[in-house]
Amino acid sequence: SAPEPAPGRTPDRATLPPSGSSEPQLRIGLAVGVPSATVGGGGDLVVTDPSGARLAAIPAGAQWRVVPSGTGVSAQPPGRIGFTPSEMIAVIASDPSQVVLVNGRSYRGVVEIVRDTTGLTVVNRVLLESYLLGVVSAEMGRRNLAEFEALKAQAVVSRTYALRNLRRRAALGFDLFAGVADQVYAGSGSETAEGMDAVQSTRGMVLMHGGTPVDAFYYSTCGGQTADGVEAFRAASRPYLRSFPDVDESGADYCSISPRYRWREEWTGASLRTTLGRTLPLAARVSADQLREVRDVWVAQRTGSGRVGRLGITLRSNQVMVDGQAVRRVLRPASGDLLRSAAFTLTATGAGRDITRLVADGRGAGHGVGLCQWGAVGRSRAGHDFQRILAAYYPGAALQRLY
Repeated sequence: SAPEPAPGRTPDRATLPPSGSSEPQLRIGLAVGVPSATVGGGGDLVVTDPSGARLAAIPAGAQWRVVPSGTGVSAQPPGRIGFTPSEMIAVIASDPSQVVLVNGRSYRGVVEIVRDTTGLTVVNRVLLESYLLGVVSAEMGRRNLAEFEALKAQAVVSRTYALRNLRRRAALGFDLFAGVADQVYAGSGSETAEGMDAVQSTRGMVLMHGGTPVDAFYYSTCGGQTADGVEAFRAASRPYLRSFPDVDESGADYCSISPRYRWREEWTGASLRTTLGRTLPLAARVSADQLREVRDVWVAQRTGSGRVGRLGITLRSNQVMVDGQAVRRVLRPASGDLLRSAAFTLTATGAGRDITRLVADGRGAGHGVGLCQWGAVGRSRAGHDFQRILAAYYPGAALQRLY
């Protein structure tokens, strides 16, 4: 999976490591507002307060429960009372080669737990390259040798995304979420040998434009045509985010190997009314009475890349228009997930009276802006190196090693 991010702001120059400087450290939000967390490890762990003073030791293999306590947090051994609460605790492996387990998932670096307004916030403080080890394979899955250049391209893009969005979630006490709101980060348990090689072989490499990291958007599958930045994100008018046909010399789509390359979703009249009853009020002013009848759903406007830019919906007594990425949020499949992409055609049975069946035939998955992950895999199989892959998806961006 890949992020569906809003465009990150351009960081102040001071937040970026100058060329030749040391590797930056990130703070990754693993959980916010949770009632408790379990910490442990394969080796001995040390628990400290914000000053670094030792509060407790967690022996190898043990699992302690961390809970809110007053305005702070406390860690409790099984069957015993925990130590005096601290405003924040840090959990560190005694052996730097070991990891810290949080709720059964392993992480490199330091885990910090702090009291928030509704429970606990859990943060992994980790060096950027170690973070990427837990991102690249989580985002791209297992890849073979013929697909290694795609992994290297993903490593550069994920590193660029992280630097571009430093402090993006500062109000919550960290830089980035560990999920699809930013990048999927599954800790050390998701690491693969080929993913680690891809990160290490591109160490410090970032895509730059105008002296700052690019808006490194990416997604699963473009379906043969990428999208302009502004098609998905109003603020993303960037010279390096441009729509183009992502095809080889014979005209075949590079991402045709994707399991999400072509798809179909269907709704009965009843399921369509149920879906729109749940999603449409969040995007437009409609009443429950109006939603008792759905007389038509049609494509009102397409973007330059052929995606649906505006969706028209005729109800009992009014007509509603849904724009941009809200199209995918409103026309959700039965799973409740976002519609896979905005590149689709519609066939409505009973249009003009009362729809009894709606079919969406689509291509691709994700917003279509920037790197197509399956397209990168196809290009790697075709012999493209990672520099050529990146130049295709971010034309005009310069590859630079910052550290």
